[in-house]
Amino acid sequence: MTQKERMLAELPYKAWEDGLTESRIANKLRCQEYNTLRADDFKRKDELIRQVLGKTGKKLWVESPFYCDYGENIEVGDNFYANFNCTILDVAKVTIGDNVMFAPNVSLYTAGHPLHHEPRNSGYEYGIGITIGNNVWICGNTVVNPGVSIGDNTVIGSGSVVTKDIPANAVAAGNPCRVIRKITDEERKYYYKNREFEEF
Repeated sequence: MTQKERMLAELPYKAWEDGLTESRIANKLRCQEYNTLRADDFKRKDELIRQVLGKTGKKLWVESPFYCDYGENIEVGDNFYANFNCTILDVAKVTIGDNVMFAPNVSLYTAGHPLHHEPRNSGYEYGIGITIGNNVWICGNTVVNPGVSIGDNTVIGSGSVVTKDIPANAVAAGNPCRVIRKITDEERKYYYKNREFEEF
C-alpha cells in the first residue's frame, strides 16, 4: 500500500512520502488564494472553494480564512456555512450533511499521533474520519476530535471539545462535550432562550 492508501484506510502512515507533501502544498496554495480574494468576488470564491473541497452541495459559503490539509477528503452537503477561521485536518474522510452551520473558530481534527513517544518520534501519524449529520449547528471555538460522529439536528455549544459521538436531536456542550438535554418541538417558537418569534 502507498502511504496515501494507508492514510485513507485509517492506518499509521508517513505524511512526507508518496506525494503527500506535494498534495498538501497544492491545496495550501488554493486555500491561500481563496483567503486573499476580495470579499465581494463571489463568483471566484464559489469556484475556488468547490475546487478545494472534494464534494459540495448546491449552496455553500465559507468565510475567509479557511484552512485544510488536502481538501479532497472533505464532503459537504447542501446549504453549508462556515464562519471565520474554520480549520479541517482532513487526513481522513470528513463528511458533513445538509444545512450545517459552523460558528467562528470551529476545528475538525481527523489527524492524530501515537501516545508513546517512540512511534510518535518515528514520524507515524494517523487519521480517523469525522461524520456530521444534517441540520447541525456547531458553535464557536469548538474542536471535534478524530473518529467522532454528530447526529442530525444537534447543537454543539461554544467552547466544546467533542471527544465521543453525540446523538441526534441533542444540545451538547463542555470539555469533554456531553449531552445536556434533548431538543423538543416546543422550542420551535423561540429564537433565543425564552424570546419568541413574532411569526414563524
